[in-house]
Formats: sequence, C-alpha cells, structure tokens
Amino acid sequence: MARYEQIADALRHGIRTGRLRPGERLPAEDRLAVRYRTSVPTLQRALSELVAEGLIDKRHGVGTFVRTPRRRVERSSDRHQWEKDRARRPRAERLRTGSTEHDTGLEVTDLAFHAEYRETKADEDLAAVFGVHVGTRLLERMYRTNCRAEDTPFALVHSYLVHDLVAANPELLDAANEPWPGGTQNQLYTIGIELDRVEERITARPPTAEEAEALGLRKGVSVILLRKICTGTDGRVAEVSDVRLPGDRTELVFTTPLTRW
Repeated sequence: MARYEQIADALRHGIRTGRLRPGERLPAEDRLAVRYRTSVPTLQRALSELVAEGLIDKRHGVGTFVRTPRRRVERSSDRHQWEKDRARRPRAERLRTGSTEHDTGLEVTDLAFHAEYRETKADEDLAAVFGVHVGTRLLERMYRTNCRAEDTPFALVHSYLVHDLVAANPELLDAANEPWPGGTQNQLYTIGIELDRVEERITARPPTAEEAEALGLRKGVSVILLRKICTGTDGRVAEVSDVRLPGDRTELVFTTPLTRW
C-alpha cells in the first residue's frame, strides 16, 4: 500500500469510528505531514482521496473539515405497495407522511419541497413507452425535495403524464397543489386509475456537470438513473418517471418473494 493510501486509511478510520467528529477542523497540512512523517505533497494526495469520497471538505483559505454525513435514502421495492395502500385513506392520514419521509425516516417538517409543472410533447422514447403518437401532449412534473438541514435534493425527478388523461381533474394540472397528499397514486385514483404494477429500470453513469452541481456530487461519484413505469389495471401506462439519484447516499433495496416448493 502506498504511503498516501496508508494516511488516507488512518484518517478514514478516525472519521468512521467517530474519533474525528463531523464539522471538526483537521490540523494544518504541514502539521499533519509531520504527524504522519511524510511530505506535504503526499499528505495532500491522501486528503484528495478523502475529498473525493465525500469524507472531508477543503475550504480555501479556511481549512480542512470532517464533512457532516448527508442523509441516506433507502428506496425499497415495497414503497409502491405502501403508496397504493394509502392512496384511498382519509386526507388527514395522507397528509402526515409521504414517500420521501418513508424512504428517509424524516418528518414532513424536516423537508423542503419544490415542484414545477409544464406542458411538453412526447418524443420517440416517451411515445413508445406510453403507447401514444410522437408529439402527444404530456404534463411534465419536476420535483426536488431536500432535508432542510442540507442544500441539495435527494433526487432529480421528472414525471410524465398524458395531459388529456389527467385534465379530467383540473387540480392535477396545478403545481400549487403540491405536495399532493398521497402522491401520484392518489392523484391517479382521483381520475379512476388503479395501478396494477410498477416496473423500475436502473442504470448508472458519471454525472453531467449540471447533475454534479445540483446533487452535490464529488468527483468519482456516479449518478443512478431510475426509470419508473407505472401501468394501470387496464393495461395502459399511466405514468413514467425519470429519477436521477446520488450514488453516494442512495441504497436501492429490492426484495423478491419466492414461491415455495
């Protein structure tokens, strides 16, 4: 193991065991170099490893600090049944918690929610998934939700609905009604749609510069791409969502019940 890797490992261990606490300022680089009996360039290389891992922050002209861990999100496959079970519950119950709270363990008051709606037209990709003509009018909904104690969202979400279908309930066309108690499944319920299945397709890639900035991703951290396709009991696709998730604080959990012999 190279010397800079040994130093990085020692500091990493100190952070993960709590000896170095979130927000704590590390000694100056020259002092750390003396402590670890190495050169400043080698010490800087070790620190760069920890910056890339999101364990420390280097603030120009201020110092190097142990980074406060971001809230992790556990997105499990049972969240969809959980949403369906509550879609027809009383409004007061639906108001108490949503899918983000379900995934993070946070309370409604811990969250800052932002939604934008706009009309768009189906390109070849979305037209094929929805089974409609290219150019069909869609309602595009963009969601950003973050913990109030943090400055970056848990995910970048673009949700698509066929405009003429959801127009049956004009309230579904107004972003001012967000966050909607009971989420999309309750919204669809108001226009007579019950979901039969949810398919999620997952890939990953390096983030674009825009994604890295929006999600607060460090160099070397991938963005997880999740496409969610919701199909109603009539066999028609009711909603398509493209979700971009930060790879450093998202855990995808899929539990598949197996038929017993």
